[in-house]
Amino acid sequence: MKLRQMTVAFLVNEEQEVLFLQKKIQDTFFAGFLVPIGGHMEANEINDPQKACIREIEEETGLKRECINNLELRYIVHRVKNNQEIRIQYVYFGTISKSSKLIESEEGSLTWIKYKEIVNQHVSATTNEIVKHFYDLGKSTEKVYVGSMNSLNGNPQINWGVLEDWEAPIFIK
Repeated sequence: MKLRQMTVAFLVNEEQEVLFLQKKIQDTFFAGFLVPIGGHMEANEINDPQKACIREIEEETGLKRECINNLELRYIVHRVKNNQEIRIQYVYFGTISKSSKLIESEEGSLTWIKYKEIVNQHVSATTNEIVKHFYDLGKSTEKVYVGSMNSLNGNPQINWGVLEDWEAPIFIK
């Protein structure tokens, strides 16, 4: 199986709105969907997903790194696509000012969506699951969660776990 790595950012303003990219209808990937800012990592970014995230933010919004506050890794999502490709998505959350000057890219138009309204929008199952988890639990902690995408009775879901280092020295008495 091939391995594909991506990175996305949920950029939140002071009014608790998240910046999304509305994909063009003629796109082949998520045509017409609202997606978080992000994309595929380039070969030189494989060991630095935050670098890829910042590049994608700048390409899709025009925002420079200094306009983004508290950009932190919060989720790593794993899934298999068509039993041919393992996809790993690094998910960052950060804050920006609603008055930040945004420049739209060729990929679509930028729009602000209130947190509570995201689940009612035309978003991917992955986005829905991340937003639900963050709103219910993730925003009250600084932990990083790892999730595995699967199906429960035909409905997509993510099984979450805390990503942590468990290899502390073991003392045997």
